Amino acid sequence: MKNFPKKNLKSKFFFIYGLGKTGRSVKKFLRKEKIKNIFSWDDKKKDKEYKKKAIKNLKKSDYIVMSPGISLQHANLRGTLTKNREKIISDLDLFFLFNNFQNTIMVTGTNGKSTTCKIIYDLIKNAGKKVNLVGNIGKPILNNINKKSQYIVIELSSFQLYYSKYIHPKYALLLNFSTDHLDWHKNRNEYLNAKLKIFSMQTKKDFAFIEDEFLISKFKKKKYESKLIKIQNNRNLKLLDLSNKYLKSEVNKKNINFALELCKVLKIKYSSINKTLRNFKGLEHRFEIFKKKGKIQFINDSKSTTFHSTRFALTSLKNIYWILGGLPKKNDQFNLKGINRRVKKAYIIGKHQNHFKKQLKNFRYECFPNLYNASKKIFIDLKEEKNYCNVLLSPASASYDQYKNFTQRGEHFKKIIKNLC
Repeated sequence: MKNFPKKNLKSKFFFIYGLGKTGRSVKKFLRKEKIKNIFSWDDKKKDKEYKKKAIKNLKKSDYIVMSPGISLQHANLRGTLTKNREKIISDLDLFFLFNNFQNTIMVTGTNGKSTTCKIIYDLIKNAGKKVNLVGNIGKPILNNINKKSQYIVIELSSFQLYYSKYIHPKYALLLNFSTDHLDWHKNRNEYLNAKLKIFSMQTKKDFAFIEDEFLISKFKKKKYESKLIKIQNNRNLKLLDLSNKYLKSEVNKKNINFALELCKVLKIKYSSINKTLRNFKGLEHRFEIFKKKGKIQFINDSKSTTFHSTRFALTSLKNIYWILGGLPKKNDQFNLKGINRRVKKAYIIGKHQNHFKKQLKNFRYECFPNLYNASKKIFIDLKEEKNYCNVLLSPASASYDQYKNFTQRGEHFKKIIKNLC
């Protein structure tokens, strides 16, 4: 675990690389801390003289705070960045450098991070504790912390972990792992090591929560110091009242198991846990059951941008009218074993239809230019449906071929269904 260089931080030179949401929060935080030496750069800048100045300041800076959305291999100033790599830190590092906070709960994984964080946050809050929810879930940590909080729940991306040097998770949860983000990381191994890094900054007094046997073997091989807690699926669920339909999906059962093991360590009572789970609303665009009409259930799972994530939704349902398609992720693998019998018909959308047609050789499917046309055809097909069924948007791909992000895609789907019903 890294020793924190906390002396004379106010006299240090901070270089902020990237001025998106995270970069702006870093700038605001440093000014609040009365740091005088701050320089900021964004790759959108075209001024050649300013670029020369940025390179000069990169070299003489003490800390380079990288925005997580910027990959080192694609950054405009990557040459100078690479030579000064030891100076690179994350916004999360800044929080730990300037604060001595002990009870941090950090959650990472390829899928399920946001929902698990929200479940944990609700469980702790309803147990009467003061808690914050921040990080990759959409709230930059530096501008959203109540220092009176007893716990901080932080959602961590692989990008944030890749750059981090000084974070200290008292409780670290690695939910799962599958190949993703190879447009940012050099390869699968770099992505895996970024995820495992969550344990590298723990001590013997800390806790590591893992379910996957492959990840457990990696944890043991790297000889991390923290206490390993193995998640055993469904062992804890027998003690719960899972009347909440949202939590009955396979993916959310896994999320709950992680949260329950953490609750044991935090000594949260089952009576409080049951009450919280009964009332849990979930998050938008993540297996979001947003409408029911007779025997038809409409589900917005726009956040599922890989097949690994989509598979959780597919294995949780039957008689599915499945909408998929968009911008495929690099090296994403479709494991369709057992899925065919669950899917009544697939509706492929977007600009990369040939990719998905190859994956769905044994499926009944049709192709459409956009989400509206696919949805309209589903309503025509539903006229012949006599059984309970599910209309599922779970794209197994990114949204950027037709939408700004998964949120816009999910909102559009809900609007279309509302108008067609």
